[in-house]
Amino acid sequence: KKADLNVGGILILPEGFKLAPKNQIPTEVKEKNKGVFISPYSTEFDNILVVGPIAGKTHQELIFPVIAPDPEKNSDVKYLTYPFYAGGNRGRGQVYPTGEKSNVNVFGATQAGQITEITVSEKGESTVTITGSNGTPMSQTIPTGLSLIVKKGDVVKADQALNVDPNAGGFGQEESEIVLQNPIRIIGYLAFCFSILLTQISLVLKKKQFEKVQAAELNF
Repeated sequence: KKADLNVGGILILPEGFKLAPKNQIPTEVKEKNKGVFISPYSTEFDNILVVGPIAGKTHQELIFPVIAPDPEKNSDVKYLTYPFYAGGNRGRGQVYPTGEKSNVNVFGATQAGQITEITVSEKGESTVTITGSNGTPMSQTIPTGLSLIVKKGDVVKADQALNVDPNAGGFGQEESEIVLQNPIRIIGYLAFCFSILLTQISLVLKKKQFEKVQAAELNF
């Protein structure tokens, strides 16, 4: 049985932005991220966050809780627009920590020649023997769970696929922006908009009052 697809993600933030500490993460986000371990790429690059691999079936959405630097405390940070980059991967593990291929790969022929023998072990592993043009046989093992697309007697080229590609998924990336805004500026902008609104209302009321005076004078 094929394993479910896993997912992973990476978030590259501007310098100064980093993963939020646990005591600053809202309860709602903690519940959604239950079982998800997000960590900085390294101590040197703490603005790069990575996660995964985790089960894709139960994690259709990845949430990265981050905190922004304070320009009032760090003179290198300004109230500007900063770009950030996000990437997500969906698939199955293709390499073991030892560097060996897992059974989620296409296995190619180790040499060109004719397939002279195919045997299947009790565990389901297939051993394919390829005899080269010089008469030298060479055997290679195809892990359990993979479906062969070759048979005894076939002539294959070097690196030609011997099994159906079991992998699925892919990688996607996106670029967007973060606007680091001063709260005082926002309050000032709202106050400015409110003053304009009051001015316009006053002008409309004044105009109505003037029209009433004119109408009264005409009637008189």
